[in-house]
Amino acid sequence: MKKPNRKTVADLRALRGVRPLAMLRVETLEEAEAAERAGIDMVSVPPPLMLDPAFREAAPTRFAIPGDNFYEIGTTEDFIRWAFRLYKAGADAVYCSAGTHTIRRLAEEGIPVCGHVGLIPSKATWTGGFKAVGKTLETAQLVWRQVQALEEAGAFAAEIEVVPEAIATEIAQRCTLFMISMGAGAGCDAQYLFSDDVLGANTGHVPRHARTYRNFAAEFARLQEERVGAYREFASDVRSGAYPEAGHKVAADEELLARFRDWLEAQ
Repeated sequence: MKKPNRKTVADLRALRGVRPLAMLRVETLEEAEAAERAGIDMVSVPPPLMLDPAFREAAPTRFAIPGDNFYEIGTTEDFIRWAFRLYKAGADAVYCSAGTHTIRRLAEEGIPVCGHVGLIPSKATWTGGFKAVGKTLETAQLVWRQVQALEEAGAFAAEIEVVPEAIATEIAQRCTLFMISMGAGAGCDAQYLFSDDVLGANTGHVPRHARTYRNFAAEFARLQEERVGAYREFASDVRSGAYPEAGHKVAADEELLARFRDWLEAQ
């Protein structure tokens, strides 16, 4: 059986400076299939979705990076077992926000690793919460040191989140990592958004860097009203006797019915 023609780590590196790649976080098989059909280059996926055999049927040629917060996975050895299982299921790389010791061990085992710098949500307490990182010389230097540490540990890529564009661009031009921008401007190798934001399905806070292309929230609200209406009509039909009608019922042969009644009475 011929393997799907998916991009490799070497392909991504070769595209640096040629064209920016598009990346989405997808949460469902429907979103994965849409990403495949739309030509999205890379997808971030929840591990359970990556482990679903139907995922690679839905998105056979997308470069897929499953990931979760480090505290959901555990120690370095836990990470290695976790990564092996995902790699076997068809992952092209894994996301890891754990320490460089863990990233180094994964890289030593031949697993392509994408790290995280700048605003790291699971570690935001160290940089002052959910806000931009790199707006001062000290924090810009911190992001650069994070990138250097990932390079030294053997990562091939890094998500750089909510860092001033000029700072992120300088870093991207001076490092060997494939830099994936989430709110870090256009100077990186890929642009990364969540499907919920792109689709307008997010009814809560929308990040500054997100761009909405559809209004799924309004459609979901409309569908919910349709759902309520359908349920109400069903309940009304049950109460009035309008449901079930003849076409919804299974008929019994009259002879069978008579024999069954006789049997019941004999009991």
